[in-house]
Amino acid sequence: MQAASHLFERRFFLAFRRALSISCSSQHLLSPRTLRFSTQVTDVSESIKEEDAEEEIRYSARTISGEESTREDKEEAPRSLCGRIEKLERGDPVGSAFQSWMGDGFPIHRGDIFHTINRLRKRKFNKRALEVMEWVIRERPYMPKQLDYSFLLEFTAKLHGIPQGEKLFSHIPSEFQDELLYNNLVMVCLDKGMIRLSLAYMKKMRELGHSISYMVFNRLIILHSSPSRRKSIPKILTQMKADKVSRHVSTYNILLKMEANQHNIQGLNKVFDDMNRANVEPNEITFCIIATAHAVARLYTACETYIEEIEKSMTGKNWLTLDILVILYGYLKKSKDLERTWRIIQEQPRVKSKSYVLAIEAFGRIGDVNRGEEIWSKMKSNYEMKSTEMFNCLISVYCRRGCISKATGLYREMETYGCKANSITFRHLVVGCLKAGLKKEALKTMELGMGVMTSSSVKRSMPWMETGYEMLEVFAEIGDVENAEKVFDELRKGNYTKYTFVYNALIKCYVKAKVCDSNLLKRMILGGSRPDSETYSLLKVLEQFRR
Repeated sequence: MQAASHLFERRFFLAFRRALSISCSSQHLLSPRTLRFSTQVTDVSESIKEEDAEEEIRYSARTISGEESTREDKEEAPRSLCGRIEKLERGDPVGSAFQSWMGDGFPIHRGDIFHTINRLRKRKFNKRALEVMEWVIRERPYMPKQLDYSFLLEFTAKLHGIPQGEKLFSHIPSEFQDELLYNNLVMVCLDKGMIRLSLAYMKKMRELGHSISYMVFNRLIILHSSPSRRKSIPKILTQMKADKVSRHVSTYNILLKMEANQHNIQGLNKVFDDMNRANVEPNEITFCIIATAHAVARLYTACETYIEEIEKSMTGKNWLTLDILVILYGYLKKSKDLERTWRIIQEQPRVKSKSYVLAIEAFGRIGDVNRGEEIWSKMKSNYEMKSTEMFNCLISVYCRRGCISKATGLYREMETYGCKANSITFRHLVVGCLKAGLKKEALKTMELGMGVMTSSSVKRSMPWMETGYEMLEVFAEIGDVENAEKVFDELRKGNYTKYTFVYNALIKCYVKAKVCDSNLLKRMILGGSRPDSETYSLLKVLEQFRR
């Protein structure tokens, strides 16, 4: 048995060191693209974009933006004008797509152009979108209106800068220089981070009697969402009221998301109460934000109530909302509801790779390893395994159950696909080693993980919090105060120690180690966490070990 353990340890760390030596040679070990998929990034400015529901709801896990397309999607036939434009090769003139479309006997309607622009904007094909609008203004397949000039202004400023946008604005016919065009110019300025210029244009709009869009204020709030600038948000909301601009549901969603990112359940509930007092109807995104925040805080009874509201308010089969429900049912360990939701997702024309990842993690949370393996095999057959997060999801399932041999096997397989382990990978493996009783290996793996470059957004993510808490729990079970404090300090930096259950886990560690620390309650209160009945019970037990 001892020989087998020694052989495992040798193979395990040889594989780790080989991967690390390859990984550390790159300055881009953890690029944002490779991390989005399995991490719930909590930076508001990254997770909420304008009024697009698909962007606002990315707070869940893995906010989560893996845009790997299926083989079927790549072979999509250009049955629409938008499809033909998207399939143009780089350098091909956009006019060729229009000529092809008209050559087949189809007229060019304004609706076709709007659909095309929205698709191109979503995919960040700004140059192609500008070419489309320049063609429309030049060839005039229909009489251009305010929105056409607004699109032209938007993409000109995005590609050629604000000065060119301002120059174009002055040449647009005066009858079209209305509040729509001004609002769009302000939004472009804000997108470029030019806050002072946007405020100057807003002042001019007031002088001209133009209404300012709530979207402008939403963008201002997002730009001031960092901890160092949040004190400006009340002033923005006051100005919004002074300009007689009603807060939109998306405005409240942004404010709710900010409180959720700070793990401030009280602040979250206050914003929601303000929303109800203002008679603003919550939507499914609202309830998704609130339900997820309560699930992370382990307030499962309240979470269930909000899940019911999500189900009631769902409009159609929005795959983003379905993904959130998968996460939530995994947290609540509701296997029947999880299976039902996963079936609905599978009925969609195309199941995204991120949905597979979330489903695997959710089934792992309820302890159904076999189901997680089945879904992983299906994902493997449908997608190229080129993302570290695709492997991390099943590694997390194995490590939660202490199946360390399976987890390390998958770790080695990940290397063969050219995927590099990231900090989340190592943290999952630490949990797996601890649960398998391999403390020595766990500590060595922890050191390896600390040597990996990790962005601040990852350190504020759900997987970071979950793995950290799982490590803290296991260290508490074995009474390892020193390492428990190290993990606790990491969680503190991410504001996760505001949750009472995190502090309780640390106190349990002191109880198990029979070490009395009279400052624990003071640390907890000053850290922004509220003691509960379990806290006082643990502290009472701890008093017995006072010397």
